[in-house]
Amino acid sequence: MRTFVIIPAGGTGTRCGGTLPKQYVKINGKEIIAYTLDIFQQNPLVDDIIIAARDEFRCLIDELAVKYNFGKLKKIVQGGKERQDSVYNALSSVSADNDDLAVVHDVARPLLSQELLTEAILTARDVDNVLVALKARDTLVKGDGFIDSYLDRENVFYAQTPQIFKYHILKEAMDKAYSDNFIGTDESMLVARAGYKVKLVEGSILNFKVTTKTDIDILQSIWQNK
Repeated sequence: MRTFVIIPAGGTGTRCGGTLPKQYVKINGKEIIAYTLDIFQQNPLVDDIIIAARDEFRCLIDELAVKYNFGKLKKIVQGGKERQDSVYNALSSVSADNDDLAVVHDVARPLLSQELLTEAILTARDVDNVLVALKARDTLVKGDGFIDSYLDRENVFYAQTPQIFKYHILKEAMDKAYSDNFIGTDESMLVARAGYKVKLVEGSILNFKVTTKTDIDILQSIWQNK
């Protein structure tokens, strides 16, 4: 059983400001995407990495692979219009056995710990499909400008990544989604929609997705104090 990682990196990151997409912003002299790639490069359970990126950044990614010795980075494929398209392009580029594991991780989650990654992969080996998710801790309200109602947080989780699936299950789920003209917000939605169970693995509050300039400031503060 092999484990390959798909990193969709085709987004524009406009909410972070600046001219570069957020994944290429440097913090302490190193690009966010490089921090993320290093997580998988260092994990002994990971065999290969595939990135889906926009054409204009292929050369930059190649340069980073050489600079930081990312030997597990095997392919850079075309990023798609939607995240789903990017993941599918990467998945379709792989020659994999049905029981190989496909790990999908957001390029802008560079604080994933080795312990959490290892736990998620080992769990997926046993149960096929895994979603790393953070249990809701705060009071949840529903409304538009004013509170309409309160939601029970007992069984509510915030989806994170990595999300890990058996290759044939993810491929089947994505094929079905395209056949039905359905675009999901993440891969676990597609797999559950195809009728498969997805095991929850408790995530980490540090495993947040960099979305805004404030998130970049938080990252910089964390890494400066390490």
